Amino acid sequence: MALQSMTGFARHAATYSGSKGGAEGDTRIVWEVRSVNGKGLDVRFRLPQGFEGIEPPARTALSRHFSRGNFQAALTVERPDAKADVALNEAYLANVMAVGERLRAQYGLAPASVDGILALRGVLVEPQEAEDEQARAGLEAAIVSTLDGALAALSEARRTEGHSIGAILAGQVDMIAELAQRARNDPSRSVEAVRERLAAQVALLLDTPNGLDETRLYMEAAFLATKADIQEELDRLDTHVTSARQLIGTGGPIGRKLDFLSQEFNREANTLCSKSNAGSITAIGLELKAVVDQFREQVQNLE
Repeated sequence: MALQSMTGFARHAATYSGSKGGAEGDTRIVWEVRSVNGKGLDVRFRLPQGFEGIEPPARTALSRHFSRGNFQAALTVERPDAKADVALNEAYLANVMAVGERLRAQYGLAPASVDGILALRGVLVEPQEAEDEQARAGLEAAIVSTLDGALAALSEARRTEGHSIGAILAGQVDMIAELAQRARNDPSRSVEAVRERLAAQVALLLDTPNGLDETRLYMEAAFLATKADIQEELDRLDTHVTSARQLIGTGGPIGRKLDFLSQEFNREANTLCSKSNAGSITAIGLELKAVVDQFREQVQNLE
């Protein structure tokens, strides 16, 4: 199953002839759909007046294709045989003017301007050819079908970008695994190096006028050295690397799971840095944190 990015754009157009047939009666339907990152599935539609009933089936169609992302879907319906002039909604205008006159008389408001009245939604309407229920249902079905085409194109665009992101993530996981191995093989973790550090620390403390007990100092130093060991963090990093590779290989909507793993990677990197008692290990930990940050940034783009 392919990975999908949450970012994409698609435009799909179709013509609908209805019961008329012939190019002179064709209605052109155009959907433009774009998506960006989102925690859940959020959809906003921009529909022409009179087509508000399309939203419920359109929303259902979109939820069949996608599970995450912020979407904007714009519908354009062009009818070549529609008249160029506009119609005035006389009854609605009369009500608006009556309310305006009452408010002007009651509160002393200035008279409304013509352009202000005409700008009110519903005063001017585009004349539409009378449609029976069957013709209207056919047009709405064609609109939803055209949306399915746009969503399929958007899904393909998101898969293409998701493939590229997957390759980047796989490389970053490989780098995390390599850094963990470098830390595991670092000379500062050898028995000889640990023994030398302990001996140097104990010698430094014994070289004081207080006469500290040498045996007790060695016990405390050994305890601190054990506490500073990073083996557990390295083992967990290996486990997380295996999980990340399995998820990327499986594909599908894995963005949330990879985001959780990125937090686990970051936690182990922080602990590794805090436990480190060698400059080389600290350097590896800082490099690891940088790679994990890059990994998490890419994961935010995945569905």
